[in-house]
Amino acid sequence: MKGLAPADKDGNFKRVPSQKINAIAPIKKDLLNRAKNECPMLIVGRSCPWAHRTWLVYQIRELKDSLGLMFAQADHQGGRWLLEPSWMGCNSLLDLYKICGTPPNHRATVPAIIDPKPSSQGSPELIGNESAQLVEALNQWPAKENAPDLFPQQHEEEINHWSNILQAKVNDGVYKCGFARNQKAYEKASEELFTTLELVERKLREKGPWLCGDVLTLADIRLFPTLIRWESIYAPLFKCNQKPLWQFPKIWGWRQRFFNMPQIEMTCDAIRWREDYFGALFPLNPSNIIPAASDLRTIVNSEVPNTQKIK
Repeated sequence: MKGLAPADKDGNFKRVPSQKINAIAPIKKDLLNRAKNECPMLIVGRSCPWAHRTWLVYQIRELKDSLGLMFAQADHQGGRWLLEPSWMGCNSLLDLYKICGTPPNHRATVPAIIDPKPSSQGSPELIGNESAQLVEALNQWPAKENAPDLFPQQHEEEINHWSNILQAKVNDGVYKCGFARNQKAYEKASEELFTTLELVERKLREKGPWLCGDVLTLADIRLFPTLIRWESIYAPLFKCNQKPLWQFPKIWGWRQRFFNMPQIEMTCDAIRWREDYFGALFPLNPSNIIPAASDLRTIVNSEVPNTQKIK
């Protein structure tokens, strides 16, 4: 557990921060003169919720003409990300980080944006690997004229407010529940998680349909990857089951609306999620048994039961 999920002296999970946090979107004219195979590449893992948020921005803003997309595969035995097929002669994400000249102490994580064009140092460049910062860079990435702005100026303060709360209490909150080292740490994390979901529920009830009102923003992008994994992963494996998600009817409707947007369902591979979480997190699932589950589309599009009884 120490290597998988570091904790403080009180047993509370502490996420190790990413090291490359200064990604900058390229200037459009710098990409226009490149061949398709020379464009930067967004590398994601299908099961990783942090990578999922960057993939969502990629899909919603239709960035395929200026940014490639590659999927890394989780190697459960080796504890690393594999590249199949290989890229630039690299079979793993670690090898790719190395040829980018990344310091040896940097963890090879997804998501990552790699520019294959040699930099001033003569090697490919790791543009960034911190998801919260990458979604902002991707929102500025060269795109079609009608690409949506997911960080509109009039909502910047509110987006930042929600993003900070969600990152600490929900996105990391589920991991704080799952990787708590003792009962007290678990109860603290669970209470913070579900109190925050109550805040989200209230906000959607008072001013929906999205977190910042009538437009989809990065605040929604940061919340969706966690909540779409709820029944598949976080409730059964991470013990996030103080309440079922359907007891938050506005959140339930918000998730359904998001999932049914064009190009979103294809980013949600619940089978892969279960394989990677239940198959790789040995301390939480020593048997490595991967449980059966209902089809994700069926779960998401189910009606909330007994809504008239839910306050």
